[in-house]
Amino acid sequence: CIYNTTCKLSYTYLLLIMFSALSRNAARTSVLAASAVLAGTSFHHQNGFCSTSDQLSDILKSVKAIEKDLGIDQTETAPAVDPVGNFPVLTSKHKSLAVKVLKENPDIYAKLCNKKTPMGFTFDHAIQAGLDAPHLGVGVVAGEPAAFETFKELMDPVIEGWHGYKPSDTHTSDMDYNKLKLTPEQAEKFDKYVVSTRIRAGRSIDGLALPPSTDRKQRRKVESLCVNALSSMQGDLEGKYYPLGNMTKEEEQQLIDDHFLFQKPGPRNVLANCGAGRDWPDARGIFHNKEKTFLVWVNEEDHIRCISMQNGGNVKEVFARWARAINSIEESLKSAGYGYAHTDHLGYITTCPSNVGTGLRASVMLKLPKLYKKLGVHALEELCDSMGLQARGAKGEHSPPGPNGEFDISNKGRIGASEVALVQRMIDGVDKLIAMEEAC
Repeated sequence: CIYNTTCKLSYTYLLLIMFSALSRNAARTSVLAASAVLAGTSFHHQNGFCSTSDQLSDILKSVKAIEKDLGIDQTETAPAVDPVGNFPVLTSKHKSLAVKVLKENPDIYAKLCNKKTPMGFTFDHAIQAGLDAPHLGVGVVAGEPAAFETFKELMDPVIEGWHGYKPSDTHTSDMDYNKLKLTPEQAEKFDKYVVSTRIRAGRSIDGLALPPSTDRKQRRKVESLCVNALSSMQGDLEGKYYPLGNMTKEEEQQLIDDHFLFQKPGPRNVLANCGAGRDWPDARGIFHNKEKTFLVWVNEEDHIRCISMQNGGNVKEVFARWARAINSIEESLKSAGYGYAHTDHLGYITTCPSNVGTGLRASVMLKLPKLYKKLGVHALEELCDSMGLQARGAKGEHSPPGPNGEFDISNKGRIGASEVALVQRMIDGVDKLIAMEEAC
């Protein structure tokens, strides 16, 4: 034991000699002498004296070998999180599912507070948004796809509570727009009652950290991959990319007028509270086609938000454009050695658990003035909920409609059913609502 301790002390002393000599650019002979004691080797290459960087590399190799012999572990570890002293303050103002789960099962924090994902994303970082913004509904985010597995004790009940989707369930995907069913009679009614149609979905690039925990280099890599994919769009998808930090005032104003600019980080949104708003607006941008019916957000809450939209009720046309675009982006990613983050259980991975699965929201602005007058906001929302839909008024949930009794009607679920199935659910539900409007 004494011998081993003496060796370690001597070893430490020699290390100090070596690195002090290197850092002060001292005589190379000092470095050679110290390294020779440690490794018993010469630091001369066959063709002459080696560089300082080569010397340091050889020294470090010798150091690692000596550390192994002496049983020294130089791996730096962060101090352990105290699960009691560091337990978050959970109040009645916190509305999220994540907080609800932690209140009911506080042992989950003790189990997960010292765990990290392979990229270093911590559990405290995952739940911070729900703590700092008590009004949020979900209250937990993923910093990389592996977070859903690393923190599954919290993620699983949150996903089940939000979607009704169990840990044993398997997701399915289908983007074949030819499978959508919309009769000519239905299409005629949709054109009469539907003001506009919009389909959007989020996607993440596998192998890169998600916005809450990404760094500048990875965020810029996401933008580079997306710009490359979008610049190759052809036909009705061809358009222009506008980087947020490098556009003219005229371009910015036009995007504002078109309602294309996504939200900036603020105290009440997820962007700021989960860390996704860091370095704003670096490596963020917006792409749209010439007709302004196809739009992509880059590095907002998700790596990619792909949106297809147009006036009127031609849902099949909007979905077909969206499917072609999102598949085209994936093909470009694959050619660069990347792809969308996806698992059999969760489907397509997104930052927020509320969007995993398809990540898809298909919506129409639907005129229901008579039905609203008959039922009111609350009863209309309940009716839509019974059909697997969600109704939003002019100012979001639980608010009165816009002009002409317009409500935003969309699919409520995101996972457990394919893209085609979710869009069809919206079509069928809207068809029933139109029939009820006509019957009033």
